[in-house]
Amino acid sequence: MITTRLPTPGDGPAPERPRAAGDGPPHTPLRPMWCCRADGQPWPCAQARLLLTVEYDGNRIGLSIYLAGLMYEAMRDLYRLNPYDAPAPAALFARFLTWATP
Repeated sequence: MITTRLPTPGDGPAPERPRAAGDGPPHTPLRPMWCCRADGQPWPCAQARLLLTVEYDGNRIGLSIYLAGLMYEAMRDLYRLNPYDAPAPAALFARFLTWATP
């Protein structure tokens, strides 16, 4: 039987990067608010961007795919948390992906 309904997508990647390097909390997202665990800034914060750029050195496509999955998760969390005051999709795209382009 052919149907036009698409299945509900599963969970995206786990936000485990960037990995911690030291005694402080890692610069990973605190869900469902998607702020940085270490400094409270919107994730990915400046330090997380720097660490992710170093970790994915030479693999910008892999970094973009990882961040796109996390952007989807952030959209899902933020719109469930507060559907009327969540960031616009363009703002989330800029926050998650535009900085990672070569």
